Amino acid sequence: MKYKTIGRTGVQVSPLCLGTMTFGNEANEETANAIFQKCRERGLNFIDTADVYGKGQTEEMVGRLLKNCREEWIICSKFQGRTGAGPNQRGCSRRYLMRAVEASLLRLQTDRIEFYFIHNFDASTPLEETLVGLDDLVRQGKILYPAISNAAAWQIMKGLGISARLNLARFECIQPMYNLVKRQAEVEILPMAQEEEIGVISYSPIGAGLLSGKYLQGAAAAKGRISENQFYAVRYGDDSYQQTARRFVEHCASRQWNPATLAIAWAGAHPAITAPIVGARNLEQIETALAALDFPMTAELRQEIGALSLEPPLATDRRDEQMGLFIH
Repeated sequence: MKYKTIGRTGVQVSPLCLGTMTFGNEANEETANAIFQKCRERGLNFIDTADVYGKGQTEEMVGRLLKNCREEWIICSKFQGRTGAGPNQRGCSRRYLMRAVEASLLRLQTDRIEFYFIHNFDASTPLEETLVGLDDLVRQGKILYPAISNAAAWQIMKGLGISARLNLARFECIQPMYNLVKRQAEVEILPMAQEEEIGVISYSPIGAGLLSGKYLQGAAAAKGRISENQFYAVRYGDDSYQQTARRFVEHCASRQWNPATLAIAWAGAHPAITAPIVGARNLEQIETALAALDFPMTAELRQEIGALSLEPPLATDRRDEQMGLFIH
């Protein structure tokens, strides 16, 4: 296993991160344990969870899985989502942040969380308040690094500016969506991460199963998130995504490649990506994902696969300048 450094932290992690959103939901305790042990056998040392997954049950399961091997693993968890019916049982206020981290530490049976993510940007709370709270948690040793997911590049940069101005611990890892049909992160988020030396653990590398090919006969023909959850059906319902998936799967079939494995390898080969997050409902799915560790991805092959989907426009829409055509 060739480990990678997260940004400029010095923390070494496996090039795949085990996602646990299925634990306690589609994957019961026995299945989750089998998935975890398989990842451990392959050398993974990086795991991602959140307080809202399984209404807290997922963090509890992760805590039990890590109980006898805690020092081997780097933990990511998240706060901000609703964990109760009360008006203050969600968000990024200092009040909620302090409660949320204590609850997660208890469920995870640990004394610290390595990377603690703002799950979604909270427009109702000043970012300064949240960042000061996260910095306090770093100083207390309850978290080691602040992080943020599902944020635009300008929101992340705003946070970095505040942290620099107030001498606070800064975001050291981000978690954007990224796959062959969802490439918006290439426009600003991934270049920003490279420039600022921030780690990136991207999620949904298979597009909720779309890029595995199982939905090409229609969502009703396959079992999975797109067929079972309206949230994912809307996210991946665009006809262009279906067309890209079909081209991709046909291309893989012509080369006798597993499309799910290749989709993960393609996402992970972007120079800004530290580790794609891979999750599974069963042992077969995690074995397919782990095969990406051995896939011989090259720059040429990555470009070839990328050509099967729509490349997002440049941040400034000045492709003429990229081609060296300047107007004076």
